[in-house]
Amino acid sequence: MQTRAAVLWEPNTDWKVEDIELDAPKAGEVMLKLVGSGLCHSDDHLVTGDMVMPPEVQAEVGIQQFPFIFGLEGAGDVIEVGPGVDNLEVGDHVVLGFIPSCGRCPSCAKGKQNLCDLGAYLLAGRQVTDFTARHHHKATGQDLGSMCCIGTFGEYTTVAEASCIMIGKVIPLDKAALGGCCVTTCCGSANYAAKVQAGETVVVVGNGGIGMNAIQGAKMAGAGMIVAVDTNDKKHELAEKFGATHTASSMEEALPLVMELTQGQMADKVIITIGVGSGAVIQDAMAMTTKGGTCVHTSVAPIAETEVSLNLFELTLSEKSLVGSIFGSANPRRDIPRLLAMYQNGQLMLDELITQTYDLDDINVGYDAMRSGDNIRGMVMYDHS
Repeated sequence: MQTRAAVLWEPNTDWKVEDIELDAPKAGEVMLKLVGSGLCHSDDHLVTGDMVMPPEVQAEVGIQQFPFIFGLEGAGDVIEVGPGVDNLEVGDHVVLGFIPSCGRCPSCAKGKQNLCDLGAYLLAGRQVTDFTARHHHKATGQDLGSMCCIGTFGEYTTVAEASCIMIGKVIPLDKAALGGCCVTTCCGSANYAAKVQAGETVVVVGNGGIGMNAIQGAKMAGAGMIVAVDTNDKKHELAEKFGATHTASSMEEALPLVMELTQGQMADKVIITIGVGSGAVIQDAMAMTTKGGTCVHTSVAPIAETEVSLNLFELTLSEKSLVGSIFGSANPRRDIPRLLAMYQNGQLMLDELITQTYDLDDINVGYDAMRSGDNIRGMVMYDHS
């Protein structure tokens, strides 16, 4: 079928909305009509080149990464089902998990769906079913990669069943889409990776869409004090709305604040959710972490980032933990429906996350707003009328 999608032809350029040809689903796949897509910072990492595969890797796997359809945070309804799909049918509502889960690999067998072996295909942008493309540029016939093998910056998409998480039809799809990345990632970072406990002091560094959910995840876990740190003072009021008890405009400002609040004991948990991960912030975050405490790095850093500032003497003698977290260390098939049920019951804030919605043609405007800090979470919405 013919549809439209936002295509990036090469890094450090704008998205262009193009006519594309979308293949029908093959074995183990479905076609979706998407309601919209969140504008996630992870997509911007490919725009800036932070997550571009080195040329030698692209040559080794035999694919050209660009041109690419972005978008990893979407939801929609099933309109066509391929052979061998047993758990979905036409009309079902699904959220797309940005990491597919096969249910059979060692990670899935251990209950760590976020580390499924199928995640190795994400940046290649081809279908996990047979490593070929379903999206093609209409004018040239050129294959198009799709972000995390789903490509939600298009009105329709064809994806593997492994990426689809069925939800109840009473849940608004535009809000459900946020469960595909930002909500699950940082509620999980607080509850699973950091294991926040009742009464603990938590610091969240970076208060965009991911950080706001880390704040409310910590609040849901019963944290006693939550310090939200962001250089954009406009985000402080909203951080308090999501559950922060205190705010700071920099790490330098946060350190004495946390010391005062805890009478020198420092924070039990520190969660890093800045837009672009950097090794330079690690030591400051660890300095705010108490003895035996945990610092969680949820931010995505450039592929080539290898330098980290860290006092190893302090790491050992204070027995602190520094851990990474992808997809909130969650099990998406369990946790996305669970979080959306909490939203239905008034226990999770999703409406307040969406700062602005955009037409697909205005996707570059939405990302400019994200980069300037004006958006907590922007969304592209599709008009199927």
